[in-house]
Amino acid sequence: MYRTILVPVDGSKRAEAIFRHVKNLARGNDATVVLLKVEEEPINLEHDEIIDIEKYRQEYRNLVRRSTTYLEALQDQLGATGIRAVPRLAYGSVVKTILTVAAETGADLIALATHGLGGLPRVSYGSVAAGVLQAADIPILLIRSCNDKK
Repeated sequence: MYRTILVPVDGSKRAEAIFRHVKNLARGNDATVVLLKVEEEPINLEHDEIIDIEKYRQEYRNLVRRSTTYLEALQDQLGATGIRAVPRLAYGSVVKTILTVAAETGADLIALATHGLGGLPRVSYGSVAAGVLQAADIPILLIRSCNDKK
């Protein structure tokens, strides 16, 4: 039924709560899991602000290294259980990028938790989950995760 499952993650335990469900779906459908981490553009300047470009480049390299290491660790964890996983690091607006990557990869399911790093526990679901829920044209598995710790 599902051949490609897109799983957006942000480095939080809340976002990773989806893996309990994804593992069963991936095994049961012999599906590939696309692990997506979206980084928003790391620079946001005020009108007349000046930056140290070398510092910016170093911060960018560190961001890419941390995100890549994180995705590879998730890939290894899933691989150890016999699940094919593909890491994907992308940049831009989070919701728009999730939808774009879903289309590019041919995902037939987006699986995500209601809360990630922002995770306000009193709301039903976070802004990323709400945006994906409103705009996606493929099935979505959305699990509540606000009680999990970061």
